[in-house]
Amino acid sequence: VIEAVLHGEDIGTHFLPDIEPLLARKRWLAGQLQVKGQLILDDGAVAMLKHNGKSLLAVGVKWATGHFERGELVSCLDQNGVEIARGLVNYGSFETQKIAGKSSAEFQTLLGYADDLELIHRDNLVLI
Repeated sequence: VIEAVLHGEDIGTHFLPDIEPLLARKRWLAGQLQVKGQLILDDGAVAMLKHNGKSLLAVGVKWATGHFERGELVSCLDQNGVEIARGLVNYGSFETQKIAGKSSAEFQTLLGYADDLELIHRDNLVLI
């Protein structure tokens, strides 16, 4: 069989994915991971996420709750407590509390480093 495949014969079954890889990742984010914290967003950040598909910047975060590390899942809530998105954070809860409401240009001064410009990159974010 291996020799036949190496010679270009069509042997076996080819399975196609039922969804695109990015969509599969977003489904995984939405339902398979445990939420470790919450980010309360201002109205501007909510609008940018819902209508423009943008990454979440720290300037749009009012405050953070819970204990989470970089790469863990958090829930993004509007100011009424309604969940609008979930995503994998680029900063832990301690750093997030320091940079909430601040411009990305201030990260170096506030944290002593600036690894990522966004708090949650849009590829690691799913709307609920």
